[in-house]
Amino acid sequence: MITHIQISDARFPLAKGAGSDAMHRDPVYSYAVTTLKDDTGLSGTGLAFTIGEGNELVCKAAQFYAEKLKGKDIEDLMSDFGNIFRQFSNDQQYRWLGPHKGVVHLGLASVTNACYDLWAKKRKVPLWKLLTDLSPNQIINTLDLSYLENILTKEEALGLIKKNEMGKDNRKAILQQGYPGYDTSVGWFSYSDEQVKENVQKAVAAGFNAIKLKVGSKDPDRDVSRSHMVRKAAGDQIKIMLDANQQWTLPQALKICGELQSMNPYWIEEPTHPDDVLAHKVLAEAIAPTPLALGEHVPNGIMFKNYLQSNCAGFIQVDALRVGGVSEFITVSLMCRKLGIPVVPHVGDMGQLHQHLVLFNHIVLGHDALFLEHIPHLKKHFIHPAQIVDGKYKTPEVAGSSCDLYF
Repeated sequence: MITHIQISDARFPLAKGAGSDAMHRDPVYSYAVTTLKDDTGLSGTGLAFTIGEGNELVCKAAQFYAEKLKGKDIEDLMSDFGNIFRQFSNDQQYRWLGPHKGVVHLGLASVTNACYDLWAKKRKVPLWKLLTDLSPNQIINTLDLSYLENILTKEEALGLIKKNEMGKDNRKAILQQGYPGYDTSVGWFSYSDEQVKENVQKAVAAGFNAIKLKVGSKDPDRDVSRSHMVRKAAGDQIKIMLDANQQWTLPQALKICGELQSMNPYWIEEPTHPDDVLAHKVLAEAIAPTPLALGEHVPNGIMFKNYLQSNCAGFIQVDALRVGGVSEFITVSLMCRKLGIPVVPHVGDMGQLHQHLVLFNHIVLGHDALFLEHIPHLKKHFIHPAQIVDGKYKTPEVAGSSCDLYF
């Protein structure tokens, strides 16, 4: 049973310019870390991601939820985790601070992710292996589908998982092939043109077939010229994504996105305020067929449901370190699978946890194995860092979710 908990505020300053975007110029990549220790000596590690200030508040919220787990057996806990998640996320006190968003939901994400890590370690398997070996009913028991029934009922979710059991063994080939990655670190906002161009060439040489450029300048001409520069440096066969990190108002986005279409972006990401579903719908219709990608700052399954209902998202970037953890991530993935929308997670964990979740998405749910974002800046801080070879994630083999950190 869980006997001890520890909550840690871990912050990691970055090299000059790294991590910068149109809205966040000098981030300090940080984690609210939950450690759950059981009576056998095992420790489960869970992360929620922030960029510095306020991380201590997320730690406080994580402490609140984690205290409720003392004395519980991890197998018993996970056999009914959907109900536990519902109880925690609707706590009569903390719910007022959300609900299901912000500091309190990030704290819940940290604790939820620690539960999944401890569960996998208890079974002595990597998290992807644990998840892919669960029965359809066991998967459903880990999920909270409340408020989502008008788009995905429990019966529909169960049927979807069972339906995709056909072909599951064939899809396991991804374990040997490696899951494709894309490189975000080539085009941070504060990097010079020369540095971006050099990084693009290095990424292509390293086997990446997709890269991302940060846009959202006060001068739109800078975005247009840099995007064409990257296209020229990468070549026509490389997928190039453009990410504005919510910088533009809708009128600005309508204008600049129209101009950016000339360099053939694979998607345009987070063009405006992440809560403004209707603005995204207007923009998506205006710039079709160029798709929008969104989800980095979407905090819960209900908001994702609304985006899916509006038919404005070409790609969903749900992040298990921003929604309520692995459980809510899977819930969102199920909604996307039902509606045929690809899931390409944002990696607030630098790919550590999400390398397991995309394998689950592909093998169990039948999502296409498109690619997973890769950011290398915190690699040295992880005990078992994600490994990229020829632009692909190597399948992790160590028990757990790959989130243990050096402190």
